[in-house]
Amino acid sequence: MTVSLPRTAVLGGSLAVVAALALSACGAAPDNASPTAGGKNAATATSAADFGGMDALVAAAKKEGTLHAMALPRDWANYGALIDGFEKKYGIKVEVENPDGSSQDEINAVTSRKGQGRAPDVLDVGSSFALSAARQNLLAPYRVAGFADIPEAQKDAQGRWYNDYGGYVSIGCDAGRVKECPTTFEDLLKPRYKGQVALNGNPTKSGSAYAGVFAAALANGGSFDDIQPGLDFFSQLKKNGNYTPVESTPATVEKGETPISIDWDYLNAGYADEFGSKGLDWRVAVPSDGRFSQYYSQAINKDAPHPAAARLWEEYLYSAEGQNLWLKGYARPALMEAMEKAGTIDAAAAAKLPKVSGTPAFPTEAQQQKAKDVLAQGWGKAVSG
Repeated sequence: MTVSLPRTAVLGGSLAVVAALALSACGAAPDNASPTAGGKNAATATSAADFGGMDALVAAAKKEGTLHAMALPRDWANYGALIDGFEKKYGIKVEVENPDGSSQDEINAVTSRKGQGRAPDVLDVGSSFALSAARQNLLAPYRVAGFADIPEAQKDAQGRWYNDYGGYVSIGCDAGRVKECPTTFEDLLKPRYKGQVALNGNPTKSGSAYAGVFAAALANGGSFDDIQPGLDFFSQLKKNGNYTPVESTPATVEKGETPISIDWDYLNAGYADEFGSKGLDWRVAVPSDGRFSQYYSQAINKDAPHPAAARLWEEYLYSAEGQNLWLKGYARPALMEAMEKAGTIDAAAAAKLPKVSGTPAFPTEAQQQKAKDVLAQGWGKAVSG
């Protein structure tokens, strides 16, 4: 899940299990048939048209009245504005549980709370987690109105998940505490950065930290097929004392506990805006030696207790309004190219994005799974001691 705080997008089942036990007495999920006058069922609708059109979907979603989600921090890629915009537009309450949770927390809740009213309706997870959730048959096929404009490599052909917003791994730096801010992974190995280099979470549980290790691999002779050099890099950072196990969040940044943070460019750019008024000079660089881009994926729980609201939420996120709100949070929306062609892009917001040259490439499903396996087996050893 793992872009605010820090949404650590990835493994970590204990929180979800505890929450599931605590909520097990909440009763069964509400009736999710949500029929229209024509007897359509929101829980099986694969598009708004399949449900009778947007007006019918809006009416059914308003009747449900609630959308339940997890791991959506308000200060993550402008999620606060998206939540507020959806609530204002449709009068539907968005309940966000455990906002600083991970992608794996979301998936754990889907499986452990099946049939309960507190199960997540929708998921926002790292792409590798969307792939695994689809393999587990946890996701509902649904094509938003802009589905055809989402690049082929960034969506499931069946519509079970699709990328929404993303960015590049970057290095954020508190210039008030660090004399010379690093701009490459090679820089991070310099003795002057002792105890200052942090990740946004554990890469076996956090999508952003996972991406940070992948970027380090690319900077050190690795590839989409070989993330091991990234593990070796962080092992070296640990041995020379530069790596700190403190997970980077807005709070640790502001307190100076993580003066150098490897994180998504949209989060680091957001910190620069957020803390500038407080006198904190936070600078952002996309490292030229380890350029790695990834997007977070949206999906609908196959057993969503509020299936109409879940589908309407996705329609909102992929509307021009929703996509431009991601952009205002420095995240690159999946429909950016299509919106540029259509003239619906917020040009001023697009101009503020951290500058990056070249076309982003993405690891395949097999490559991501291999990388996750390598991390699961080797991360603890790499940074132990």
